[in-house]
Amino acid sequence: MASEIWTIGKILKWTEDYFTQKGIESPRLDAEVLLGHVLHKQRIYLYVHFDEPLQPQELTAFREMIKQRIDHVPVAYILGEKEFMGLKFKVTPDTLVPRPDTEILVQAAVDNLRKSGQPEMRIADIGTGTGAVGLSVLHFVDDARLDTVDISPAARAVAEENAAALKLTDRAQFFTGDLLAPLKGSTYRAILSNPPYIPAADIEGLSADVQLSEPHTALDGGADGLDFYRRLCAEAPAMLERGGFMAFEVGIRQAQAVAGLAEKNPLIGRTEILKDYAGIDRVVVAWTKEA
Repeated sequence: MASEIWTIGKILKWTEDYFTQKGIESPRLDAEVLLGHVLHKQRIYLYVHFDEPLQPQELTAFREMIKQRIDHVPVAYILGEKEFMGLKFKVTPDTLVPRPDTEILVQAAVDNLRKSGQPEMRIADIGTGTGAVGLSVLHFVDDARLDTVDISPAARAVAEENAAALKLTDRAQFFTGDLLAPLKGSTYRAILSNPPYIPAADIEGLSADVQLSEPHTALDGGADGLDFYRRLCAEAPAMLERGGFMAFEVGIRQAQAVAGLAEKNPLIGRTEILKDYAGIDRVVVAWTKEA
């Protein structure tokens, strides 16, 4: 690769073809994102500088990224970061890569918290991973304070780094433990979670990127994918203020079941299901009774 002159256009075409041969799902996009990172340029720069030659050190760095990508290491892990809600989050193999559909959960939380108009609202993010959900809410809701929980100490450390990078450390606390256990005795305006929800038998059918790289403990939701929702719906309402809410991301065809679990709790007054960008039921919001 380094023995001849490689321009931006030429290396992108070669990489796209190579990724396609290796079964990479989005070959052109991945090639552009990786090369843009190496060159410290936006993707649009690549399109208007097709004839620009790459330097040997740039080719070397790009070659190493190509090797990782064909081993099905997700692009976000290669770069060490992922954009979410317009913010940059550090990601590692100890955390799931934040997905665009999870922005529906964040936006629902932001909208409902702003409507309440209450000062010093406390929120919790359960299974926080990178902290993308809870920290994004803090970024957009100035008077909120956040408690996060993750069972993985390594994931917690990543979330703390992201809080520091986003200058949100003074409004966030981080706990390591099992779901709501570390927060016992606390009360919240909102409890948010994007828990593991893949049925155990379906994990083998996930893409190679997910199967080989992302932490299975953040994916496996038990036999029917609902194990964590059962616990959250049983325990979380008692930790909410009157009129407070819990909001969960859910898997495909799980929304009605999760809403039903929430409605079985006598403290819940109403539920709502929100769709993602593809029109799939993706988020369940459940409010406690006002009185």
